[in-house]
Amino acid sequence: MKMLFAVLAVGLLACGSKKSGDPGTGTGSASGTPAVQVELPSTLPQNPLPKLILADDPKRAEKVALGNALFFDKRLSGANDLSCYDCHKNEDGNGGHDPLAIGSGGKKLPRHSPVIWNVAYWNNAFYWDGRAKTLEDNVKGAWGGGNMGGAPGDAKPEEVVAALDKRAAELAAVAGYKKLFEAAYPGTPIKAEHAIGAISEYMRTMICNDTKFDRFAGGDKAALSDAEKRGLDVFMMPSKGNCLLCHTAPHFSAMGKEGGAYFNVGIGIKDAAGADLPADKVDIGRMKVSKTEADWAAFKVPSLRNVSKSAPYFHDGSVAKLEDAVKLMAGGGITNKNKFALLEDRKLSAAELSDLVAFLGALECPNKLDPPKDMP
Repeated sequence: MKMLFAVLAVGLLACGSKKSGDPGTGTGSASGTPAVQVELPSTLPQNPLPKLILADDPKRAEKVALGNALFFDKRLSGANDLSCYDCHKNEDGNGGHDPLAIGSGGKKLPRHSPVIWNVAYWNNAFYWDGRAKTLEDNVKGAWGGGNMGGAPGDAKPEEVVAALDKRAAELAAVAGYKKLFEAAYPGTPIKAEHAIGAISEYMRTMICNDTKFDRFAGGDKAALSDAEKRGLDVFMMPSKGNCLLCHTAPHFSAMGKEGGAYFNVGIGIKDAAGADLPADKVDIGRMKVSKTEADWAAFKVPSLRNVSKSAPYFHDGSVAKLEDAVKLMAGGGITNKNKFALLEDRKLSAAELSDLVAFLGALECPNKLDPPKDMP
């Protein structure tokens, strides 16, 4: 679903500040003081993605089957022209194709559709600004809002619910869907909450845990190439990229943090010539939710899983190439009044940047999303 959940304009590789006391690589010093020997991250054990723990639900499989069909169904949208999948296609790495998402009826939306692999791990922070607390809230917002256009744009909250209830009941009356809804919610009058719950359960099956990095973390030391191992070292070492400052492994984001983490990296604040945009032209991001000046133009940290497949980048889709996004973030982002204080130029060499991009390729998710064989 369009911008289904958000995750952050620290976009890519929010590589943190370099400390003068960071250890070197064991080459010694001019004074003759023995250098501190540092073990490279690529030689150390790496944590695998933790198992997803969900509450027991004897009807989960049936809800997932229903949600799978609904996720791919254009009839869910207000104009019958857009499915959730249309904004999270396999060929776009599970993220948006357009820089700014296009909603039902061709309406241009203000932000880019993010990758939603591993959305089940997100911790009470959905959308780029974290305004939704649960996946169900996010699905409801996307369905009833401009993304899917399930309700008129000026509808009051109770009118949104009524419109979505009506659409859910209409779908539940379709022969194929009648069977699916009855299997998932036996003997229950169907309302929007049931469709929302089923879509959410299906989305919780979108697990990316078999990347080359995951296989490497699982003990297959041949899973990464030499360049990818060097990139892993650049990514993780405080004296190099220190990208773990924001993109914590094994999620490679801040999705595990309660409520999310939000940073300003300068994206969407200046025009093409480098001049500050007028205040009313800047997407203030998290500040709109928190009402806190410190959150001005700050966005949630996205996962880097599948990042090599999911161009364009950042909350506004303004950077087309991964290499450029990496270079921008490793260079310290874009200076502005609220830029994340620990973001600075990492002074990486061209070879190190190349290795870093190679490592990000090792985070590609081999899975894909498929509709049910027999759509209702």
